[in-house]
Amino acid sequence: MSNRLLEEFEDLKFSVSATTRPPREGETEGIHYHFLTRDEFKKRIKNNEFLEWEEFYNGTMYGTLRESVESELEKGYFILLDIDVLGALNVKKIFGNNALAVYLAPPSIDILKKRLKLRGTESEETLKTRIERAKKEMTYADKFDQVVVNDDLETAYNQLKEIVSTFINS
Repeated sequence: MSNRLLEEFEDLKFSVSATTRPPREGETEGIHYHFLTRDEFKKRIKNNEFLEWEEFYNGTMYGTLRESVESELEKGYFILLDIDVLGALNVKKIFGNNALAVYLAPPSIDILKKRLKLRGTESEETLKTRIERAKKEMTYADKFDQVVVNDDLETAYNQLKEIVSTFINS
């Protein structure tokens, strides 16, 4: 959905996250992620260089660099972040009404589990961890400005597009 939004809204830019994981084949520094060593990531946390960050179950760290977002905002762009629930709430806390927090919800945990299994990218252990995480994250949905249930991709996208359009044009 992110790519489609970026194609539709010329004043919308994607925020490239930072991570401690190594690049996958075909990934480019600064385009897909900012690849940092664990020490560099921790140093940036200490220096308050992240709007939000998190360490995931496998020890990999992800975060949104403050300087990346602020430099695009200064140019007049709206910034699209694809981040976890707590990170989104932290960004909302920082920017208040100048940020739009949209929670993309699965139709149900069972459907989410089925979708993840069909992707074939998860071990049983990571699948279990992701499902438990999703259950916890769903409890925060009411703290977001809007909730879009991703049951049918086209319907969900059109709802999201309308929400973003209203925000940008207000």
